[in-house]
Parts: sequence; structure tokens; C-alpha cells
Amino acid sequence: MAAKKKAAGPKPPRTRKERKFPALTFAEALALAEGIQKYAAGQKVRRLTLFEKLNKEPDSFESRRLVTASGQYGLTKGSYQAEFLELTPEGNEATSDDIPPAKKLTARFNLAIKRHAPFDFLYEKIKGNKVPAKEVMADYLSEANVKDDEKAECIDTFILNAKSLGLLRTIGGSERLVPIEQVIEEAPQSAQKQTEESSGLTSVLPPISQVSIGDAVQPAEDFSKICFYITPIGKEDSEERRHADFLMEYIIKPAVKEFDLTVVRADQMGKPGMIGKQVIEHILKARLVIADLSFHNPNVFYELCLRHATRLPTVQVKREVDNIPFDVNQYRTIPIETRDPYTLVPKLQTYTAQVANQVRRALEDSESGDNPISLYYPSAKLSWDDK
Repeated sequence: MAAKKKAAGPKPPRTRKERKFPALTFAEALALAEGIQKYAAGQKVRRLTLFEKLNKEPDSFESRRLVTASGQYGLTKGSYQAEFLELTPEGNEATSDDIPPAKKLTARFNLAIKRHAPFDFLYEKIKGNKVPAKEVMADYLSEANVKDDEKAECIDTFILNAKSLGLLRTIGGSERLVPIEQVIEEAPQSAQKQTEESSGLTSVLPPISQVSIGDAVQPAEDFSKICFYITPIGKEDSEERRHADFLMEYIIKPAVKEFDLTVVRADQMGKPGMIGKQVIEHILKARLVIADLSFHNPNVFYELCLRHATRLPTVQVKREVDNIPFDVNQYRTIPIETRDPYTLVPKLQTYTAQVANQVRRALEDSESGDNPISLYYPSAKLSWDDK
């Protein structure tokens, strides 16, 4: 037996999984290149110095992924272990204030879309047309030889990259992918500000199933399958309730579907007992929490603080009109424009992609804890005894 084991020899080294697209969106990676422009005037800079200026831990998982993605997009040179980081010529064009807007946009498009075969394939397939359903785009990616388990992430990242470039437009009541040439022609023009007054969610929005919203949900005891949605609920037929119902049904649920998570909200708990205890139990144990910071609801912030202390996966969303407090406004929060239903509905797929993208990031690094507690007290973590 010993001779046989020796003859077998050592196991071959594991092959590293090759990705056809970066693990972050272009806008996320762009922050590193813009940091070099802001703090080093576009010149080579020490990696540790740059991350100190960016108020980020240089050796954290998120920081390493940021440097890697920035390099994959062609924005910067230097690995996450390099002493120095610097902009590529294309990265400088994409971030410098001295570059004409049209040229800067062209550079960003080339880096964010053209450089990556799956993104370029989707762009060429869809440009000038209505953005199809995610399932249709997944079929497209089969032609581009993207692996099945990477298709959802690829689509979400492509949609968010297109949005950051201004390629997604609401035209004729639907969201369309306009050609880059059209966006470049408009680049020198200043963006017009939206002047519509806040009107909340109106009857123009698609009807929400009263069965799925109105009936109490009996949550499963398997918290690894639960996404707990912390949100202002309000009285029945209030603006807060309509807001919470709409976001849960049309953005939150579709966003977490691919992760096999069931969305649970406090007012839907059918389990007997004190609702306060059940809420705390879900905050402490749910695999994922999505916190809606709209309306400045104090209960939401209290519950979010408790979740932050657990350092478990958490995603923050809010109405675009709301300015959230300083303690949490420096952490990634997805703004959702809800004032005009005529523009909100066509953008649902984009908002869903944004939430799904952040959910994916949070679940991949379950203890990254991107919040004030983990930043200033990285060793602090809430624990509890179920007894």
C-alpha cells in the first residue's frame, strides 16, 4: 500500500478559476483611480498612503478586491501587494478634469464595456433596443461562453456599468440601451435636473398582490434562508406602507431570488409570541438584512445598529430624496428614485441589479462588516447565547 501511495505522487496544484469580467462594477473600481487623481494629482502614489487617504484598511479583502478590479478594468497598474499604484494612460483619461468630456466618456466606455468580451457582447446585442429580461440576457451569454453560475453576476455588473456611463435611458415608458455615440454627442451638455415634485408612489404603479403582502408569513426556522427586510412600515395605506410594499415586491424579492432567500418583514410574522423578540432574533440570525433608511425612521436605525454589531451581511437602500445621517452616509447605500412612477417602473430592473450586486458582495465576504463599528473597532463583534 505504501508503495502505491508513493507512486501516485503529489496531487496536482489547483487551477485558479478564470473570470471573464471583474468582480466589481466600473463605478466601484473607478473610486481608486479617482483617489489617485485627488490625492496624488494623478501621479504614482504609495499604496498605503492612498488607502490611508481613502480611509480604508489596505490589506482588507475589500481593498484587495478593489485594487484587482481596478487593474482588470485597465484603470491602474500595481497589485494589491505592490508598494506603489499608478494610473494607466487610459485611467488618466477616464478620471482627469483636464480631459474633454467626450474623450473622457470614450475612455470610460472602452474600459468598462469594450475591454470585456461578455459586456461588449451584451452591448452589441442590445444597443438601440429595450433592455430585455434577465433570463433573455442569460441566453445571450450562452453564446458568449459565460458559465451558468456567473451569468447573473455578469448581467448585473453590465447593467450597472451601462447605467454609470449614461447608456440606460427611459424612452417611451421602457428602459433602453442607447448607443455610446449618442451619449458622447451629448457629453458637453450639462445634465438637466429633474424638476418634478415628490409625489410618492401612486396608482400608476403596477398592482401588488394582496395575497403576498397582506397575509402573515410563517418564517422558516432556517435563518440561513432568510433575508430580513428592515423598513418603515407605517399604518395601512400610508406612504410608508406603500413604499415598503412596493420595494419588497418589485425590487427586494427579485434581487434575492437567485440566492435562494425568503424575504421576511416584521409585520408578516405569523409566529405566536412577542414581535419585538422575533424582530431581534431575525436581526441577529438572518443570513442577510436589507435595511431601508427612507423616511428617517428611528426604529430602522436602531435595528440597523444592532445588525452592524453582528458584522453579518447587510445591504442599505433609501429613497434618493432622503439625506441619511453622517454616521451611515459614508457607507454604500443604494438610492432609489421613487418620486416619479413613470420613470421608476422602467428602471426596476436596474434597481434590482444594484441590490443583487450588493447582496452578492455582502454574502461573498460575510464578515466584511462595512460599517462604523467594524471600521473603528475591527475586533468587536456581538455574540449571544440562545439558552
